[in-house]
Amino acid sequence: MKTFLVPVDFSSVADAVIDSSISFAQAFAGKVVLLHVVQPPVVVTGEYALPVEIVQETVAAAETSAQAKLAERQTAISAAGLECAQTVRHGAPIEVILEVAREASADFIVMGSHGHGKLYDFFVGSTASGVIKKAKCGVIVIPQANKDA
Repeated sequence: MKTFLVPVDFSSVADAVIDSSISFAQAFAGKVVLLHVVQPPVVVTGEYALPVEIVQETVAAAETSAQAKLAERQTAISAAGLECAQTVRHGAPIEVILEVAREASADFIVMGSHGHGKLYDFFVGSTASGVIKKAKCGVIVIPQANKDA
């Protein structure tokens, strides 16, 4: 049985990534592990600093929302006859994805590419690129269907 880790950020490419992971898991009699990474908000100091309570509430709301969205996708994957687990983690996406891949003994990571462009990737970087460079398993990148979106 192959394990497919599927990090999703609920962007426009997320449904295509999940659909592809279902196809791969069905073809390999595999299971799917859905992951959403909640990035901690940038906290500044000084007069523009957000109160700790607001930061905590924001993170908690993001986590609750992510769990609900993952549960919907998990139901659809289970309806396709596949074993599916879900998890929400906090941290830097690349590191968290790689950590969960190790924990789940993932054979493949199936993730989306936003197609921001070379300039964006040069200055900001790309989660997919970072995962590809550091992963110890196969990485399948699903491009955005409409690259102009």
